[in-house]
Amino acid sequence: MKVLLLLVGAFVLQEASAFAPGLYCGMDNCYEVLGIGREATKSEMAKEYRKLAKKWHPDRARGDEAKKEAEIKFRLIATAYETLKDDESKKDYDYMLDHPEERYYHYYRYYRRRMAPKVDIRIVIVVTVLVISIIQHISASHKFKEAIDYLSREAKYRNQAEEMAKERGLLNDGGAKGKGKKRKDKETEKEEREAILRSIIEENIDIKGGYKRPSVWDTLLCQLVLLPVTLFVYMRWWLDWTWRYTIQRHEYDDQAKLHLIRKNMKMPESQFLSLPDEKHVEFLREELWIKDKFVEWKKEKEDREKEKLAQSGRYKQIRRYMKNKGPGQISFLED
Repeated sequence: MKVLLLLVGAFVLQEASAFAPGLYCGMDNCYEVLGIGREATKSEMAKEYRKLAKKWHPDRARGDEAKKEAEIKFRLIATAYETLKDDESKKDYDYMLDHPEERYYHYYRYYRRRMAPKVDIRIVIVVTVLVISIIQHISASHKFKEAIDYLSREAKYRNQAEEMAKERGLLNDGGAKGKGKKRKDKETEKEEREAILRSIIEENIDIKGGYKRPSVWDTLLCQLVLLPVTLFVYMRWWLDWTWRYTIQRHEYDDQAKLHLIRKNMKMPESQFLSLPDEKHVEFLREELWIKDKFVEWKKEKEDREKEKLAQSGRYKQIRRYMKNKGPGQISFLED
């Protein structure tokens, strides 16, 4: 019974104490470890720390026991100094001394500060957005280069570029060449010719969609910076749409019709704008902004695709295989 009372008394005493194992200086008072009071300045604190660190440095100890004791004392002194030299950490420690009953809250504040990232989260966000924007721009440049490479190999665009180059005097028709021309000169001339044609194609071509010309305005960084302007433009457009077509019941103009057609098709704006103008004219002629006509047009298109697929030799072969053997019947063994 006496042992139980002693254990309970010790537990109550520990709960009433501000010190706890694993927090700051453990069961020691950080101020007493450095031999200073709460009102001590940082310069006084640093002076006492240097004096104690010099006294208890393990290299000054002689013998194994003395060295172990010096290491323990030295770590305690360093912990006390690290705790009190930082204003926020000192504030938390003083709060713990003044409110010993909030034991679990002290653990939370202590480990939250220790686990918190040392770098400002705002810097992390800015760097992340910047890296993503750079990757976006590099990827867009690579896709645009692929598109120009493809167009440079197409005879239609090469012939048009050659005609424009000749009109500008950038290319000649061949003419007589000197006998002393080396192969290297021919290769150089070919490279220059390709560079001229490529630059003309790149200058005059209008690529839309995923392979359009890269622009910094399409990166995440610029989009975030321009977000207030984008929201303002959208809200103005929405209010104008609501006023003209919902309240006043005006007839749709061509732009409004194309917008409704794109919504019916569930197509991104960049993809819809990349379609040829002939397609837009066809959509308007079919009156696809009307929901019922769009559903009918879509069904007819799907039926045509199915009919075209049914007439495909490859599709007939697959159907024949599925009918005779079915899936899972492929074997590498000879019959």
